[in-house]
Amino acid sequence: MPCLVLSDGTKFFGKLYGASVDAEGEVVFNTGMVGYPETFTDPSYRGEILVLTYPLIGNYGIPPEEVDADGLQKFFESDNVHIRGLVISELCEKPSHWHATKTLEAWLKEKKIPILTGIDTRTLTQRLREHGTMLGKITNQKSSHDASGKNQEFNDPNIVDLVSEVTIKKPILYKRGKKKIVLIDCGMKLNILRSFLQRDITVYRVPASYDFWQEPNLSFDGLFISNGPGDPKMNKVTIELVKKALVKKIPTFGICLGNQILALAAGADTYKLSYGHRSQNQPCIKKDTGRCYITSQNHGYSVNAKKLPSDWEVSWVNANDNTVEGIRHKKFPFSSVQFHPEATPGPTDAEFLFDEFIKLL
Repeated sequence: MPCLVLSDGTKFFGKLYGASVDAEGEVVFNTGMVGYPETFTDPSYRGEILVLTYPLIGNYGIPPEEVDADGLQKFFESDNVHIRGLVISELCEKPSHWHATKTLEAWLKEKKIPILTGIDTRTLTQRLREHGTMLGKITNQKSSHDASGKNQEFNDPNIVDLVSEVTIKKPILYKRGKKKIVLIDCGMKLNILRSFLQRDITVYRVPASYDFWQEPNLSFDGLFISNGPGDPKMNKVTIELVKKALVKKIPTFGICLGNQILALAAGADTYKLSYGHRSQNQPCIKKDTGRCYITSQNHGYSVNAKKLPSDWEVSWVNANDNTVEGIRHKKFPFSSVQFHPEATPGPTDAEFLFDEFIKLL
């Protein structure tokens, strides 16, 4: 009988839809009510089995895979699905939405992603919150009912370089206005790129380990570090590239993994959260104003506030657990946030951060 096996031996039995394949990864949960096409195509979810806490998933189907004039997907956050498996309570098999072209099951079957349904996701989420994020497997093997989860081997996706799996292969230039940024693609959500292009910014998008400093004729006004999957400390080359920007005093801005990479480049440290922040309603407080913003988030690591150098400061904090949600340099134009101001899915309350960065260019 199909089941999810956790690394502590716990099993959750259900029905298998989508692709009839086994999957393994880090089991995490997301509390968002909508936005599953954007979430599944977010490269930050690489290596993860995703549990959705909302009870009914798939009710508005999947939009068409159309691209715009820049060759970017219009309705997804990348060209592929990055979750390794999906765990839900109930699957809607007959969606109702004018824009839907296929069902969620048909889409994930095409992408070779299994869907385990009929799961008590409330109980599963409570277990993950009590014991922390765990490794797990979705398996359809007949022996799974009797097999002990504790006796199985589980591969941790965070010990490999996940960013290398999702970054682009070669640089791409998107021409717009006179202002130009280098965008380090660590597994970028496409709406980050759209946010810059809509603001008439020319973007030179480069692979995460690409040494753009060696290009003799390259000139640019700012550096951006994107979101991405896995442990930020795996990105040693990217960290060194960002260090050079700090030495040169180039305006630098990062989002999500980019926040962690900027912190490491500045000499700070990061650590793994017990179960991470994955939702569309995380309250974050901007420290200089005290104002609270509702944000979209997906990360499993955080910056250690106590390890920030004296010339840096925490600029945003999470209102729920007081973890670091943003940092900035006290003198130079370097800053980053842990949440997603570009949304998709989620609120756009913090979209103004793109404008603030552009003013520095």
